[in-house]
Amino acid sequence: MGYSENDMRIGSVSHSLLMLMAGGTASLILAAASACAAPRAQADLVEFEKMTWVEVKSALAAGKTTALIYTGGVEERGPQNANGGHNLIAHATVEAIARELGNAIFLPVLPYTPNDAEPIPGTIGITNELLAAMLERITEQAFLNGFRNVILMGDHAGGQPQVYDEVANKLNARYGALRVFYCDQVYRPANDAFDQYLAQHGYPPGLHGYLFDTSEMMYLDKDNTWVRRDLVSSAVGDPVVDGKVQIGPQSPYNGIQGDARRSTAELGKRAFDMKVDYAVKQIRSLLPTKWFGPPLARHPQPP
Repeated sequence: MGYSENDMRIGSVSHSLLMLMAGGTASLILAAASACAAPRAQADLVEFEKMTWVEVKSALAAGKTTALIYTGGVEERGPQNANGGHNLIAHATVEAIARELGNAIFLPVLPYTPNDAEPIPGTIGITNELLAAMLERITEQAFLNGFRNVILMGDHAGGQPQVYDEVANKLNARYGALRVFYCDQVYRPANDAFDQYLAQHGYPPGLHGYLFDTSEMMYLDKDNTWVRRDLVSSAVGDPVVDGKVQIGPQSPYNGIQGDARRSTAELGKRAFDMKVDYAVKQIRSLLPTKWFGPPLARHPQPP
């Protein structure tokens, strides 16, 4: 695909602006915005797509210069769970992380991640190359808006860790003072820690659409549109032994690897809080600033 003269001109301008910001002149770009509207200082605003430009500008000036980019995903998750469960979890998780940090704003959740459609309908995925291109583009757009730090995170295994890590390293080599970090603790380490909790308390193991996934969705599903609760009592799939799914001739092939029948909102809250706490701790260790605002009210509230 070729590029027009206009495309090249826009790309050149964007790159020049980013290099200016990396050199410490972000304030000049922000100052160019119209001053006719008085910024609203609302400390509880953390969702970029629900903020006005005036509110974003005010938040940046107040020190919320970290942008959180979280990816979700769309895939079959058993008869009891909606296909977009990763997006439900991603949105709630990244909002809670932003509120806990106190100096961050989260961008719209990216709803697709690397995956492949399966014989069971419900999965829509993209490639690693597409994910890398989108993460790179969105990060640079965040810089142009005035953010100084960007944190990349994901709720689905596709692309982790290689794509997120490679994008962060590539952009850090390109822009000096503007920094990109990959937060991996929110996914695999937090998931492993919760699986250990399940094992210690006598719950069955699983890998997909099982007790972990279903419980977390039950906790977050406030309007009862994401989980078919009448099907949870029968939500059992192929057994998992020593971390491997056992598919036999009698396999139900229903999208569940493990057993979700003992899922509860209480277990889901534990899993959710664990992911948020793991992420916040890591991000605070990564950011090159010691300033953090006071934690805001974490959402969603317990049922």
